[in-house]
Amino acid sequence: MKKIIGVCSLYDYEKESIWMLPGYMNGIEKAGGAPIILPLTDDREVLASVLKSCSGVLLTGGQDVSPEIYGEKRINECGETCEMRDKCEKIILDYALENDIPVLGICRGIQFLNAYLGGTLYQDLDTQFNTETDHHMTPPYDRAVHEVDIVKDSPLYELLKKDRIGVNSYHHQAVKELAKSLTAFAYSEDGLVEGVYMKDKKFVWAVQWHPELSFESDENSMKILSAFVSAT
Repeated sequence: MKKIIGVCSLYDYEKESIWMLPGYMNGIEKAGGAPIILPLTDDREVLASVLKSCSGVLLTGGQDVSPEIYGEKRINECGETCEMRDKCEKIILDYALENDIPVLGICRGIQFLNAYLGGTLYQDLDTQFNTETDHHMTPPYDRAVHEVDIVKDSPLYELLKKDRIGVNSYHHQAVKELAKSLTAFAYSEDGLVEGVYMKDKKFVWAVQWHPELSFESDENSMKILSAFVSAT
């Protein structure tokens, strides 16, 4: 029997609809899991009922994280936010961390995890962080546009056995101050935190890049998804 992985739903304001990018679902399935889309709600009882059947949770990309979560005022360059996603994913993380359910965060996922745990974010890299590294790539999205250095003696290094890898990158927000309960295991060429984990949990990892868009062509991406599913 395959382990069920709850995948956080995406939301489209224009269409007033919950939706999903196939890469998240296909990547989990190829890694050996059985993905389901989690409901977008702030009803704890509903989410707890669904999460009881899940062996892992995937925090997906999407809208910006609301600055209010990490105690900052919104700047003009902050993008669209989704209050219901913020509320929903807080409840999901409450449940997952309390019950030590494996979590993998991708893009917004690393940002939300950091903010949820007390860290802060750059609301907009173009105006708040001086860099020449391409963090907002153009298609195709399954190619590497910059590299990240992997911290030795970290779980990501143990998995990949590599000091540096190329990654795809599509974001304008990023980790600024790292939450105290998180440890970085990857940094971009310009010094941004690109990957984190929680030392006291079975498996709580998050990356700023997009393995769901590159797992078919990049073995490192596939290994990350497989390690997540294997931990469930």
